[in-house]
Amino acid sequence: MSERDHPFDLRLVPSVAACWGATLVGLLAGWRPAAVSAIVSAAVGAVLALLVWRRRRAGPSVVLGIGVGVVAAALLGAGFAAAVAVRAHAVETHPLAALTAGGGSATLVVELDDDPKMLRGKSFGGERQLMLRASLQEVRTDRTVLRAGGSILVFAEGEQWAGLLPGQRVTLRGRLAEPERRDLTVAVVRATGSPQHVAEPPAIQRWAGVVRDRLASAAGSALPADQAGLLPGLVVGDTSGLAQETKDEFTAAGLTHLTAVSGANVSIVLGAVLLVVRGVGLGPRTGALLAGIALVAFVVIARPSPSVLRAAAMGCVALLALVTGRRKQAIPALAASVVVLLALSPSLAVDFGFALSVFATAGLVVVSPALVARLRARGWPRWLAEMCAVALAAFVVTAPLVAAMSGTVSIVSIVANVLVAPAVAPITVVGAATAVLAVVWLPAAALLVRVAGPPLWWLLEVADRAAAVPGGNLAVRNGLGGAVIVAVGIAVAVLAARHPWSRRMLLAVAVGVAAVWVPTRFHQPGWPASGWALVACDVGQGDGLVLSAGGRRAVVVDAGPEPGPMDRCLRRLGIDEIPLLVVTHLHADHYGGLDAVLHGRSVGAVAIGPASLPEGGFRFVSAAASRADVPLVRLAAGRQLTVGAVRITVLGPLLPEPRTPAAAEDGANDASLVLMAETAAGRLLLTGDVEEDGQRALLRSKIPLRADVLKVPHHGSRTTSPEFLDAVRPRVALVSVGADNTFGHPNPGILQRLAALGAVTVRTDRDGDVAVARSGSGALAVVGHSRGNIVR
Repeated sequence: MSERDHPFDLRLVPSVAACWGATLVGLLAGWRPAAVSAIVSAAVGAVLALLVWRRRRAGPSVVLGIGVGVVAAALLGAGFAAAVAVRAHAVETHPLAALTAGGGSATLVVELDDDPKMLRGKSFGGERQLMLRASLQEVRTDRTVLRAGGSILVFAEGEQWAGLLPGQRVTLRGRLAEPERRDLTVAVVRATGSPQHVAEPPAIQRWAGVVRDRLASAAGSALPADQAGLLPGLVVGDTSGLAQETKDEFTAAGLTHLTAVSGANVSIVLGAVLLVVRGVGLGPRTGALLAGIALVAFVVIARPSPSVLRAAAMGCVALLALVTGRRKQAIPALAASVVVLLALSPSLAVDFGFALSVFATAGLVVVSPALVARLRARGWPRWLAEMCAVALAAFVVTAPLVAAMSGTVSIVSIVANVLVAPAVAPITVVGAATAVLAVVWLPAAALLVRVAGPPLWWLLEVADRAAAVPGGNLAVRNGLGGAVIVAVGIAVAVLAARHPWSRRMLLAVAVGVAAVWVPTRFHQPGWPASGWALVACDVGQGDGLVLSAGGRRAVVVDAGPEPGPMDRCLRRLGIDEIPLLVVTHLHADHYGGLDAVLHGRSVGAVAIGPASLPEGGFRFVSAAASRADVPLVRLAAGRQLTVGAVRITVLGPLLPEPRTPAAAEDGANDASLVLMAETAAGRLLLTGDVEEDGQRALLRSKIPLRADVLKVPHHGSRTTSPEFLDAVRPRVALVSVGADNTFGHPNPGILQRLAALGAVTVRTDRDGDVAVARSGSGALAVVGHSRGNIVR
């Protein structure tokens, strides 16, 4: 059989499925089911191996080959299940397990695995919050010192953390918590203070840090700010200088994959190296050696993210094939890279980015060539056929995964990716050359990087225009249900496109759906909902609430973590007068957008609670009010206010005011102002981030907490007590939460409790801005702006 007749070698695919499935069982179900799975798989593999051995001469060679593949898959799966069972057992019995369950504190010695990642918005004392992945080395408590390993996730704030490099060993003090995700993470640590006893990073990481810094310096000195921030992201995955607005536009346009270094970057870099090698007349083995060196250097500089590791592993397999003279086949290379990476890092099995990378590559290998052939047969030029086929193939295979992960499907991403495709390779090559040159001659690198200016401008322009398309992202159900819906839709479209009559029928259905959907999606004449009383603005991971006071007036409760989202929400509502702006407590995810709310609007007063800690938060709020020439006032329990049609009673805080920074860190959430607002839509309980201690104080006070609408405390975290929810018993529960947040909000148990109470739960991460109103019949209505549907 010729290669043309059998283009794909799929023999390793069953083994990949078995290894991935076995790893998932261990991670999600625990070590006991994984151990059982290992025993069962080994037994099945042994039985099948015996049957294949006995029939090795009797059956056809194809059947024998299939049998051998199944045996290999079963035995590999057994090995992976056993390995992950051992690791999962080590996590469950880790010395930190008891401390995390009780929320205790400890001093830890850790070694960083990756660069600190800046999180969206500010937190705690008004500083940027960072996330660090690290390997545990030592645990110190008041009673003992333990040598222990394991992966931990650290959340910290302060510039001292931002400059750390992978491989550095540091000592930190922090509060421990159980991890939300089951990915072999031992604990989540909320670091207090600065890193201590910071060791020097390894020489290779110092070198990589210099390369990244020099690339950023060269770009910053020669390009506009938006282009300078984007270039390092496209070349080495460094998005630290990328503006949040640009990140949002790339997400909406379906272009985020460009800033997550993947196989495309690796292929472009290796292709450029091999092209130079061929140009100077070097042999294939020397070329492979130089390409391998370039590959290792690129991975070190770009940092080993899941997509980079997958691409690097596939590149190694391809280089090995080049050296040995064997034919390169992409599917075996991809399958081998997946197996190796899962063996080295089982947590990749639950990493959406890794899954997207694998599926996208498989789609490009399997689907793209067939699409190119079809388009070429219709007379398309090769360059255009290849660009469109690559974008369409990537969309077809990854859209179900994206829907499962985010609950959205971008309908502009195909066009956007086709438009930016010609710009990606020049940017990557020029950027890589700039990074190398910047190490030895920064002025020359700054001159070279200007060549990347026009393609960078084009990429930013496409992202901006695509993100501005109304309804460019379709909201679907997230999780397995959304993935199935999208997969079925794509399958129907693909099957229909194969026949002329079905294409016409599909076109007619699409036109009919568009005729109904477009007006409701794009125009939304009902926003804000008629007679609205409360809007929970989609501000990301934070709170931003608006209480209608009649006309263009409103009381604002919290301002979100950043200026843009809250300002846009108020503009959509037409609010230009704010008699009272309340900051429930001094954490930045509640006051970060304060300046934007104060700018260009008439504000009567900014109100805070009794506490002045955390100090950084108090300084920020005070300075913002002073700049806007708005008085800063304090509210305390028992205060009553009437603003237009809204009557507000301050129910809390009832706990003693924190007096020290340490007490403020522990009790700032329980220092939240808790407000009961009586409106035309009923009683609305606004709770800030009050946690269990503060909730118990409210329950002990015997204050009537029953409300029609509850703003669920602390973004739906598990720190809300069942007794508190029982006392409120809301008809509607609003969860103000950011999409794909790292805190695991909202907690599934809280959502289940609310459902058991009969509450309709709406979430800003899924429904966008959410309005509460009274319908014409007097019924309570909740309208999600992003979806335009009445929930109740």
